[in-house]
Amino acid sequence: MTVAWATMRRSWLVTRRAYPWSYFVGTLLLGVFTVGLAYLGLWAIAGGEISAEFRGMAGTGDYLGYIAVGAAAYMFVVHGVLWTGKAVIQEQREGTMGALVVAPARRLPYLLGFSAFAFTAVALEVAVLLGVAALFGVRVGVTGAADAVLALAGLALAVFGMSVVLSNVMIVAGEAHITQNTVFHAIALLSGFAFPREYLPQALQWLGEVVPVTAAMDVIRGVFTGGAGLDAGRLATAALVSAGYIVAGLLTMPWAERRALERSY
Repeated sequence: MTVAWATMRRSWLVTRRAYPWSYFVGTLLLGVFTVGLAYLGLWAIAGGEISAEFRGMAGTGDYLGYIAVGAAAYMFVVHGVLWTGKAVIQEQREGTMGALVVAPARRLPYLLGFSAFAFTAVALEVAVLLGVAALFGVRVGVTGAADAVLALAGLALAVFGMSVVLSNVMIVAGEAHITQNTVFHAIALLSGFAFPREYLPQALQWLGEVVPVTAAMDVIRGVFTGGAGLDAGRLATAALVSAGYIVAGLLTMPWAERRALERSY
């Protein structure tokens, strides 16, 4: 816990002192534009009408609520993966990866510290997004406080699992932008953030099941959008797939770090 707390505190200090305010303003505007464009699309293109097909697949006729929850979850996923997944490659870029490798701190609490920072930071951004959505009349319904906590915990676990694996891929490849953006676009397509996954071909629906965020998003939808409540089966699936990612990522991390150090020398 000492390593995780120290890592989280360092991340906050560096971010607060090094990043310009324009970075935070630009990040917050993402939520504003997402909900605003959805509102314009609903009324300027669809005339405020929601098709029966969408209602059946989404489990709700509240299009703006569906988009707001999906956009908030996507923001949570992207920024969680972005900060945690890039932790080690940032050390590589700054020339401190060798010191990290020989340090007596384990990698799990180090990455947990970055995740704690990422999740607390993105909570502010999600709050702004939902605040803007409220101005457009969106009211997010929650089936229960316990359901909400478990659903968010499942999503956080899925994000952490993806981050650990992605971290290894990036330090071995020595590149972050193409890798992370490819992952972000893939999960945006496969995991049901902006539209029901039933619109996808069957093959892509099955492919989405290997992404831990997909099952976690089904749980989020049931708790925050559809009103169906907590889906314990999908939550268990998300937890199992995420655990597999975490174990695979931690086991392969020493090999990935050796490959990255060999290339740097």
